[in-house]
Amino acid sequence: MATLLTHARAARPAQLLRLFLGILLPLIIVGVVAEDVLERARFAFETPLLLWIHAHASPALDQLAVGLSFIGGVTIIAPVSALILLLLWLRNRPLALFWAVSVAGAAALNLVLKLIFNRARPELWPRLLTETDASFPSGHSMYSMAFVVALMLMLWRTPFRPLALVLGVLFTLAVGVSRLYLGVHYPTDVLCGWLAGLAWVLGVYSIMHARRSV
Repeated sequence: MATLLTHARAARPAQLLRLFLGILLPLIIVGVVAEDVLERARFAFETPLLLWIHAHASPALDQLAVGLSFIGGVTIIAPVSALILLLLWLRNRPLALFWAVSVAGAAALNLVLKLIFNRARPELWPRLLTETDASFPSGHSMYSMAFVVALMLMLWRTPFRPLALVLGVLFTLAVGVSRLYLGVHYPTDVLCGWLAGLAWVLGVYSIMHARRSV
């Protein structure tokens, strides 16, 4: 009994930290930005930042950005997610459910948000990629964040945690920055994609963890 109480007290600060920094704070930031996006407000820093990034463009960086965008898009990351789901389903059904709701749920939520906000994409220079859907929030950023956070949570109590943490953060950052470099998103699209993906997965984890499913 004493051991259980000790574990409960130790877990409470971590749960509160996850709730505030991982869910509430990101949702507050997304909400503030989303309100301005709905009102078609402009963020003064976005165009200068995108133009500054574009000023450093080069053929090599063009290829790198297109490659990162391709890897972080549905063509690659969706089949990888489906393969992980299949492996989890064969070995651990609760984890498979967590993975499906986290990753597929984030993708579905992103589609809904794009329809709601319907933000036009930047038109600052001729783009290397053609994108036809809405800009806010960035689907690449939201999906890659959901993918990485869900994976890190599943590997958190394993020896692979440091590797997953480092590679996951680098991958998510690289995908998001590539979208800015290519001029297909505003910075707030990418930021809110990251934050929404983070909050979604941690929210799913908190609910399922409370039910002792994950």
